[in-house]
Amino acid sequence: MADPKGFMTTPRQVAERRPVEERVHDWFEVYPGSPGRAVLPIIQDQAGRCMDCGIPFCHTGCPLGNLIPEWNDLIWRDDWRGALDRLHATNNFPEFTGRLCPAPCETSCVVGINRDPVTIKNVEVAIIDKAWDDLRVTPWVPSYHTLKTIAVVGSGPAGLAVAQQLTRAGHTVVVYERDDAIGGLLRYGIPNFKMEKSVLDRRLKQMSLEGTVFKPDTAIGADITGQQLRERFDAVVLAIGSTVPRDLPVPGRELHGIHQAMEYLPQATRALSGEVPDQISAAGKDVVIIGGGDTGADCLGTALRQGARSITQLEILPKPPEERPPHQPWPTYPMIYRISSAHEEGGERLYAVNTSEFVDDGQGNVAGLRLTEVTFDNGRFVPAEASERHLTAQLVLLAMGFVGPERDGVVAQLGVDLDARGNIVRDENFQTSEPGVFACGDAGRGQSLIVWAIAEGRGCAHGVDAFLNDKPSDLPRPIGPEVRQMTV
Repeated sequence: MADPKGFMTTPRQVAERRPVEERVHDWFEVYPGSPGRAVLPIIQDQAGRCMDCGIPFCHTGCPLGNLIPEWNDLIWRDDWRGALDRLHATNNFPEFTGRLCPAPCETSCVVGINRDPVTIKNVEVAIIDKAWDDLRVTPWVPSYHTLKTIAVVGSGPAGLAVAQQLTRAGHTVVVYERDDAIGGLLRYGIPNFKMEKSVLDRRLKQMSLEGTVFKPDTAIGADITGQQLRERFDAVVLAIGSTVPRDLPVPGRELHGIHQAMEYLPQATRALSGEVPDQISAAGKDVVIIGGGDTGADCLGTALRQGARSITQLEILPKPPEERPPHQPWPTYPMIYRISSAHEEGGERLYAVNTSEFVDDGQGNVAGLRLTEVTFDNGRFVPAEASERHLTAQLVLLAMGFVGPERDGVVAQLGVDLDARGNIVRDENFQTSEPGVFACGDAGRGQSLIVWAIAEGRGCAHGVDAFLNDKPSDLPRPIGPEVRQMTV
């Protein structure tokens, strides 16, 4: 264990963010230097708060099975190299999860039963950021090649994880991405103030040096058909994500100025490296964001940096409590009121409201929307009487989540089965109804967290490796697709 009395004598501290008045005028990460560098002065004391709890429930909160007590102890003892080895043993991309994961491990920390939990996420990102700074993250080149070939469709965290694992197992892996650059949502869906793209690019360079082949700007299903993939490769992995957005079919939905979040956010990221024709911009506008989750917060931070006049974020559910509610006891992940870095910066949040209509300005553009307060009763939302009001908006962003992978294109061409929710059906080894075709990440699980995507990628690599070698795989298998989605 780490400091035997650390959890009693050392208070919880987290990395301090840059001042709001500074960071809203740029697109750099909200932490000075990086999250890992920002927390370095306090990290050993914070790691020392990890106690000898006997049964580390943080493991149950982490789908990857991260060896959290082990690397906390190593950091407290100033063994950064050993901590990096333990971190990489279960997580291919801790610099991604340390920035983007909501840290369900912390809500299941044993210290957190009656005290503030260990700052697990801060320790994780400090280990990996310092390792990159010290040039200790190097390519793991396989010692032999199996001559087996795998196509991975999609280059988000699930696709990258399965690709890196299979490359290191000696297989030849080609990752296809329909966008003009590799990374999936990590590239264009996550704003730079949450993760700068240099963080992604340095990991992609490592993977290239290991032998993974990347083919961006290639639409599988159009440029290359599913049948052609089957003919060229020994196995195919679908890591295409859950990209069909949930819509809001109310009167006025056809008006100009109403956009899905994933139309808006990628353009903002692309604009940082060049002009985007007809870019959707919040500059000088009253912006309404429908959806109270992480994607909505990303839209909020982006609109603030673009110079929006006002921003209002709507959520149909009631405002969550400040403290863990009784029906969500430790070690579950509680639905409590959280303030992201974007919420610190501005905007207003409205809860328990439903949009009933978008208002036309008379020229086919959105001028606002009509809201109704609602209550949740017997599984349905009930509008409150005499609660309708008008909200002005010239830009409305829909950030209400996603309902599954795109069903046409490669999914239809390969003929894989879908479940009742439209997700790709997999067996215990991540294999679909078509032999030799596998699926991992949001495409099979449904919309989820980055930590689940990486865990599924690692689990899928285990299944693919066993299929190709026709024997049990030596690759780690943190989870299987039969593990149910956690509620987050």
